Amino acid sequence: MTDKSVAEFPSADFWRSLSYFNLYRLALSSLFVFLAWVFGSSLSLGARNWTIFFAASLIYVVAVVLSYVLLRLRWPRFEVQLAAQIGTDIVALSVISHASGGIQSNIGLLLLISLAAAGMISRGRITLFFAALASIAALLEHSYGVLYDDAVAAQYVQVGLLCVSYFAVAWLAHTLAKYAVESQQLAQRRGHDLASLSEANSLVMRDMQDGVLVVDDQGAIMQMNPGAERLLRRSVSPGSLLSETFPLLFGQYAMWKQTGSVSQGTLQLGAGAQARLRFVSIERGAAHGVVIFLEDMQRVQAEAQQIKLAALGRLTANIAHEVRNPLSAISYATELLQEEQPDARQQRMLQIVLDNTQRINQIVQDVMQLNRRDRVQAEVFELGVMLRAFVEEFSLAERVEPGVMVLAGMPDAEVSFDRGHLRQVIWNLCRNALRYSRKLPGSLKLTVNAEGERMRLSVQDDGPGISAEHRGKLFEPFFTTSADGTGLGLYVAKELCEANGASLECCASEDLPGACFCILFGNLQGEKKGA
Repeated sequence: MTDKSVAEFPSADFWRSLSYFNLYRLALSSLFVFLAWVFGSSLSLGARNWTIFFAASLIYVVAVVLSYVLLRLRWPRFEVQLAAQIGTDIVALSVISHASGGIQSNIGLLLLISLAAAGMISRGRITLFFAALASIAALLEHSYGVLYDDAVAAQYVQVGLLCVSYFAVAWLAHTLAKYAVESQQLAQRRGHDLASLSEANSLVMRDMQDGVLVVDDQGAIMQMNPGAERLLRRSVSPGSLLSETFPLLFGQYAMWKQTGSVSQGTLQLGAGAQARLRFVSIERGAAHGVVIFLEDMQRVQAEAQQIKLAALGRLTANIAHEVRNPLSAISYATELLQEEQPDARQQRMLQIVLDNTQRINQIVQDVMQLNRRDRVQAEVFELGVMLRAFVEEFSLAERVEPGVMVLAGMPDAEVSFDRGHLRQVIWNLCRNALRYSRKLPGSLKLTVNAEGERMRLSVQDDGPGISAEHRGKLFEPFFTTSADGTGLGLYVAKELCEANGASLECCASEDLPGACFCILFGNLQGEKKGA
């Protein structure tokens, strides 16, 4: 590991380690001063020259205090401060060792602690450079003692062993620091991975449409996603007992623990809701528990119904396309026969044939239009402009007296819709309303108002209204109460609204006469942001 790895670690770790190292240096230097001040020359410390020992100890304390000031300022940079402090230790301890008798005082061993600390703090090979400096200082100190004092040349062996120990401790500290750094990096990566997995797990559970409950081996609920809260119609805090909060589900859970299977695959949850149960045990290490999956059967049935309707739509569209050609031939032949001036009975029969071919042709057109509902070309436009033009066109086409159709509310609002689809939907609704209305001034009212951030268009008539038994079947295909109706008008209208991000529903009120159908348009602001 090189010194470049220092920059890869958070600076706070290095400064904190250097602060702890300075605490040791301050304690050591203060101990030297204390011993020299209290015991004087009676100790072996300073045996060769007590004055130099005491002066070096005082200077050592001052240098450590100064390093504390620079450490708080964090100036100069970390590498410079570390090198200066280790250099100070080498010089100070070498002088104190010389004043105390050289290699015999064993003070040089204290440098082993400084070198080990330098290796752990710097986490680089610069520790070997510090060991080299300490070895040079030890050799110079002993050489000076041999030349000018009473040191013995034979003790070079001890000095050499001390220098070897410097390098050994420095290399060992460097190696341990390298492994510590790698372990720290691995722990950080594992921590990030664990946090990412936890976040992904939370997102998956939150966005799952099925309900998920995590229960431990004691029957306590550890986790519960919004899907489960929606199906069970209740939210509980982690640690709640399953037996107290959901006793019906707990009964199935207890049976599964005993027999490995549930008594019924589908659980009745009230209000017509059903959920299919699935238990998956958790047995990894010391963890034991179970994950309970609640599959919403209404959603499954709705998806299956949509798939069936889509397949049926493609089939009927193909059939309708094949029916149009012979249907046109029948209609054309009937019109030719009517031109030959048949008798009254034949004329009535031909008219029945012509009426039914037109009815079948209308069904074919509705089916083919329904098959094109995914071809949406939505655009943003002012609803009022479109409605005013529509009222004029509809009144002329259906021969509506002036004043029968009324436009109210706030028609200048903007909506996002396919113009052709919206015209077809409103035309169907207004034609039905006109058929059952009293055709008096104001009998057919189109009202535009705001519902939150969405716009709402209501088509209201003053007819007899819709019975309660028929309201649940209004949007079913081929349901009609009229003898000449196809039963596809409202179904196609609802499908076109949903294809444009809107909804169509019957919103009749007991306070108002007649029937009322409402188109709730999509959120225009959300679409603009998405664009």
